Amino acid sequence: MELDGFTTLATGLDHPEGAAWGPDGRLYAGGEAGQIYAIGLDGSVQQIGDTGGFLFGIAADGNGAIYGCDMGRGEIVRVAEGVATTYSSGTADRPLRVPNFAAFDDAGVLYVTDSGEWGKDDGLLFRVSMGGDTTVWSDAVPAFPNGCCLSADGGALLVVESRARRVVRVSIEANGAAGPVTAVADLTGSQPDGIALAVDGTMFVGCYRPDRIYRIPPGGSPEIWAQDADGVVLNQPANPVFIGPALDRLLFTSLGGWNLVAADPGVAGLPLRYPTV
Repeated sequence: MELDGFTTLATGLDHPEGAAWGPDGRLYAGGEAGQIYAIGLDGSVQQIGDTGGFLFGIAADGNGAIYGCDMGRGEIVRVAEGVATTYSSGTADRPLRVPNFAAFDDAGVLYVTDSGEWGKDDGLLFRVSMGGDTTVWSDAVPAFPNGCCLSADGGALLVVESRARRVVRVSIEANGAAGPVTAVADLTGSQPDGIALAVDGTMFVGCYRPDRIYRIPPGGSPEIWAQDADGVVLNQPANPVFIGPALDRLLFTSLGGWNLVAADPGVAGLPLRYPTV
């Protein structure tokens, strides 16, 4: 993908890292001072909430509430009708430290990556049941677990392990427990951050370093889909998200800047889950 194939959807956001397409046909993103933004496909930007923290990943439920991974507060924050409340702080023994990304399943379980401290390989995966009851789901993906998404059949969680420079697949057992961890893609030479899945199984991974986007076809090897040597169009494109009524545009956040940019990926995205929480 050439850089001139990207267009700016919206600008003026405060270093957005995480974004999610909502069931109401709007895009939601977070800011580094805790802002929750709602963005229309016409580029309009409205701030609808403020957690007072520092937001990473974003998820939405079927009631219109937004769930932010708030690194500043060390919490998953639920924002509904402009009011921010704590949804999960981890467990008493293992409090959240760096909640980075979150993904819902169909039953309303929220899977959360806690990246831990860079270089210590002490990251965890949490499982937050509907209502906020939280358990440590897995400690088998320790090397800075970051972006994540559910597989198409809901039988696995795909996780970007940033310090290990790879994508892994964590099986979800019938009883909800974490199963075996399998390496899916080796992304050596980058610091991968976020992941989005297309309907045909293609994975797109945005990188914090360098300003790069990988495309990983089903059963194939990673290929550099786009890269910006100057960091102007793609400025730390941390998290990809499919947007639009047909989910046929692929949007990237700009953690290093203020823009949201999008391009035609040539394939439709897998719809996110929007449980009624």
